[in-house]
Amino acid sequence: MTKDGGSKNVGTTTELEHHIDLDLHEQVEAQAARAAALEEAAPWALGVPIQPLPLPPWLLQASGLYEWKWSLRPIPLPLPLPVRPPSPGGAEAEEEAIEPEITAAESVTEALETSAAAPWFRREELRLDVDGRYPLLKASGTITSGLATRVHWIADLRAIGANTYAGSIWYKNGDTAWLPHSGLTIQVTKSWFPGNRRVVVRFTGRGVPTRVRQYRWLSPYAHPVDFEYDCVAGTTAVTNINTGDHPNRPPGLPAENLTIDTVFRRAGLQVTSSTGGLPIGGAGPNARWSDMEMHDAMQIYWSRFADQPQWAMWVLFAALHDAGTGLGGIMFDDIGPNHRQGTAIFNDSFINNAPGTDPNGAAWVRRMKFWTACHEMGHAFNLAHSWQKALGTPWIPLANEPEARSFMNYPYYVSGGQASFFADFEFRFSPSELLFMRHAPARFVQMGNADWFDHHGFEQANVLPGSAYGLEIRVHRSLDYFEFMEPVVVELKLTNTSTQPLIVEEAILERPDALTVVIRKRGEPARLWRPLAQYCHHGEQKVLVPGESLYAPLRIGTGVGGWEIDEPGMYDVQASLRIGEEDVVSNALRVRVAPPRSYEEQFLAQDFFTEDVGRVLAFHGSRHLEKANDTLREVADQLDERRVAVHARLALANPLMRDYKLLQVEGETEGFREARAAGALDVVKQFQVIGAKPDEAEQALSRTLIDEPEIAADTLGHIDYRQAVEQFTEFLAEEGNPMAAVETLETAKETLSDRNVLPSVVQEMDARQKAYAKAGKSRTKSSNRAKKAKK
Repeated sequence: MTKDGGSKNVGTTTELEHHIDLDLHEQVEAQAARAAALEEAAPWALGVPIQPLPLPPWLLQASGLYEWKWSLRPIPLPLPLPVRPPSPGGAEAEEEAIEPEITAAESVTEALETSAAAPWFRREELRLDVDGRYPLLKASGTITSGLATRVHWIADLRAIGANTYAGSIWYKNGDTAWLPHSGLTIQVTKSWFPGNRRVVVRFTGRGVPTRVRQYRWLSPYAHPVDFEYDCVAGTTAVTNINTGDHPNRPPGLPAENLTIDTVFRRAGLQVTSSTGGLPIGGAGPNARWSDMEMHDAMQIYWSRFADQPQWAMWVLFAALHDAGTGLGGIMFDDIGPNHRQGTAIFNDSFINNAPGTDPNGAAWVRRMKFWTACHEMGHAFNLAHSWQKALGTPWIPLANEPEARSFMNYPYYVSGGQASFFADFEFRFSPSELLFMRHAPARFVQMGNADWFDHHGFEQANVLPGSAYGLEIRVHRSLDYFEFMEPVVVELKLTNTSTQPLIVEEAILERPDALTVVIRKRGEPARLWRPLAQYCHHGEQKVLVPGESLYAPLRIGTGVGGWEIDEPGMYDVQASLRIGEEDVVSNALRVRVAPPRSYEEQFLAQDFFTEDVGRVLAFHGSRHLEKANDTLREVADQLDERRVAVHARLALANPLMRDYKLLQVEGETEGFREARAAGALDVVKQFQVIGAKPDEAEQALSRTLIDEPEIAADTLGHIDYRQAVEQFTEFLAEEGNPMAAVETLETAKETLSDRNVLPSVVQEMDARQKAYAKAGKSRTKSSNRAKKAKK
């Protein structure tokens, strides 16, 4: 109490506090020295020589996870010590003298920093990173009070003595009032006995009282994580390689059997894993997987699936994606409301094709599949590609690393190509990536927690003057607005505006890691649009002659954040494309959404603007998300004349054109997951193949694409309309009706010609039409011959 009866201001450093602090520091140092002396003497006090045993390499390392706890009614815990030397009458007395010193240090610090209204529970974690594999000389920690994390901090360290480090705190996230300090010193007590390992941290800062914390050792790892590997029958899961199998490797790299689990353990994660096998029997010859099938299978089959953040990931090895051999892997961004929970690797894609000049092709392929798996799993930890770290608003200012020999870089992107990459690749992540996984706030890293690139803006875009590229975002519409509930589809166009040919990646407009799209509704903050999946494409190159362009549709109405454009009003849409070291920024497109026309629309919108409906539309249909399908049927029936009905009918009809793989399990799903997690795989049935409904599909697609082609091309956009028509005509030809395919293409060709598409598009459709006509004539001749033979 002060002289006037008021409470003492705890935030002011006084002479008494300095005195207490110095005394505490001396007590802690003395205690640590005495504990070390006792432990050093303990093994030999038994009088029996102790032979060294093979021990884990982390046993005497300082790095790892430490913890401190405080509750309203603290229970003093005795400080565990090694076997005590039989000192005559002095050992017990010395141990009893040590314990009160630590308790006194913590009690005085607690009294100095908290008021009488202290929280009922507080927990602090410390992650020390000073030795072991890839040490970063960092420390980080979190302060949790009650049920909420109050502040997260990171400090740089330097060694100032044996097992002693000092440094400055340079990063804080959260309520910084909980940790106003700017510096710290760390004293480490190592031990063969886990219960004896501890760290004493002294936090300091100008104008604030010093706080002393003793953290007890928990684990050598920063975070726990569970990997569940599954493999479609007939496909091999590559979860380990021998690093010496391929001769193109760093000279000093040891030849070892390296597993994916080990890669992430070396990154500082406590990995547990399990392996299963998807029962693909009965699924038929269709080895390709669509996005919708994979999303459905993941939600049903993954034993750890949950609509909540968790340190767990699903990894599926399959043959091919519907996109073809150019897609080597995919990170699922959106499963329910949670993101970054699963990945897939496609073994029969380009990663299965070794360079023709490589005499060690089998080793190259296995290494590439291993790299792809680690790369996609790195995305699930929220790691960006090496060349895109500076995009958006990263967690800390980061520089791009286009030449990094990291799992997060593409081998064929570095100077010298993949041969140069693997010649220096040590099967690891870069220091900035390790910093993120080990020390960033847990919610940024944990699967199912923070979204992929939460915020973004173009403030950091590297826009070069006189760029050789032009980027345009546009629409082709008869209306100058979008109807209420109509999914917004725009077109992106990249043009060579120079006078010289340019080489670009053919799929660059389809790579979410290179493309950034921002949507801003008038009067609201800008939001980053993120597609529902992250793809790993083969880097096929294309020569763009002057004036030539690449095109791609963007279905920006919905993404991993749910519906981005779902209310009437004005929206501005702008894109940025990363090409090499340059950011090409597009025009800002103004999009206007009309208000609803009726109460019926407003009522249906409540069920329509859901994540499941958005997912079905984005992935062109599902045979699993029946509640979403019911909503789309209702929209198609009740809003038949509205443009949203075109999208609804298309999503409902697409899955009916072919057999659909849907995993079936015995009993309730939750019971299955528990059995699956326990290893009881006998409860799993084979895939159920839901048969195609060709007549229903043909009727719905004809109604959608051909009866009113102008409206379909208007709302779907030219690219999506053409792709939908070509997929439909392939289906018609496969069903033995090539002449119907010819008629359908004729209608679509005339529609797009009238809308002034490129002549090359019309020519390609014309060639496809002639091929179907030729097949139809051949089929007619065969039929006539069969009839004559029968007569």
